[in-house]
Amino acid sequence: MGKKREDDMPDIAEREEMMLERGNKAGIVCCSDGLRQDQQTMIMEMREILSGMNISVMMSPYLYEKEGTAIQKAQVLMALYENTEVDVIFDISGGDLANEILGYLDYEKIKQSRKTFWGYSDLTSVLNGIYKKTGNPGVLYQIRNLAGACGEEQRVWFGQMLDRKGADLFRFEYSFLQGDELDGIVVGGNIRCLLKLAGTEYFPEFDGKILLLESMSGGLSRITAYFSQLQQMGVFARCAGILLGTFTQLEKEQGILAAPQLLERFVDSSVPVVKTQQIGHGPDSRAVVIGGEMSLHK
Repeated sequence: MGKKREDDMPDIAEREEMMLERGNKAGIVCCSDGLRQDQQTMIMEMREILSGMNISVMMSPYLYEKEGTAIQKAQVLMALYENTEVDVIFDISGGDLANEILGYLDYEKIKQSRKTFWGYSDLTSVLNGIYKKTGNPGVLYQIRNLAGACGEEQRVWFGQMLDRKGADLFRFEYSFLQGDELDGIVVGGNIRCLLKLAGTEYFPEFDGKILLLESMSGGLSRITAYFSQLQQMGVFARCAGILLGTFTQLEKEQGILAAPQLLERFVDSSVPVVKTQQIGHGPDSRAVVIGGEMSLHK
């Protein structure tokens, strides 16, 4: 599969609502499953990395497993939105529980705050829920990547953003599998967690949107079921096109073209389909703005 470096993507680093700067304060939350106790060392390393970039952090008291109910986690999140000293909110979790907090959030206060929420995986439900209810964009990205296996390059990209010297954190290599251009606002993220919003007031609109889909778990049968559900709901027929990230388990079992080949059964040949290996659950994954404009060209 051929790849291309995207150079025409809007410069996210120049968008005021996405911008972080050295000297900012970040809130750290865990809205999905609590972290394991043995992850404390890594979290402290991440905190030290942010501190070294002159970003101070305010940590939620509910970060680890068996800590905090959905209501308590939502209250902490809202307190960070209301705190005028906090500039951005990073969620460091993943798992299954994030959608439980959606009914306890004050979306008018979130909308007025203009603060950007960052998270990945299960936080797809929160990112898309907030965008649907407020129009505020958020960032699909795991801030723990700064202390991960590809931490050195991740810290370079993140530092460039802080210094307004580049937006490589938001740029990725890709290949067109159908069509030759794809433009629109991005919605979606982790396919399993996006589908948890189906039938709720938090499910995004897809007309004319770029649908981003990726997954960590799920072999051929499960991803087939997810694609089938999206087709039956009319999502594939309404979106402007599809951006496929990594499908970790499926690709391990079937190869990196397994998801695109499977998708052919469910989408019309006229629908643009793009594949990238740089968005998903890998430690080298780049960031994507949910609710942000994207322009891809062959």
